[in-house]
Amino acid sequence: MKLTFYSTQPYDERFFSEAIGARSEFDPDLIFHEAKLTEQTAALARGSEAVCAFVNDHLDRPVLEQLKSGGTRFVAMRCAGFNNVDLGAAAELGLRIVRVPAYSPHAVAEHTLALLRR
Repeated sequence: MKLTFYSTQPYDERFFSEAIGARSEFDPDLIFHEAKLTEQTAALARGSEAVCAFVNDHLDRPVLEQLKSGGTRFVAMRCAGFNNVDLGAAAELGLRIVRVPAYSPHAVAEHTLALLRR
């Protein structure tokens, strides 16, 4: 399975490589891009069954159409919001969209402490 990530940082690559690579039932081909998902970068996912996008990626109809034509069937958002996803177009194209259901109530405090450590 080929899975393309957009808007990644080094910690994303490390975490996902360890977490997904450790699962023996998968033989993943993980592709990481720092670039945001846009109409200009959607072609980078050609041949990927799944795409993992983030909060600032753009998943409007033209992007979703490109993903679908490139073989993508599944989009995983690694954020709680999905206002940047055209859900109607995704449904029409038969693309499955999933997202993070909620964040920990401690996430803001944890993030604040992490920033203070810098």
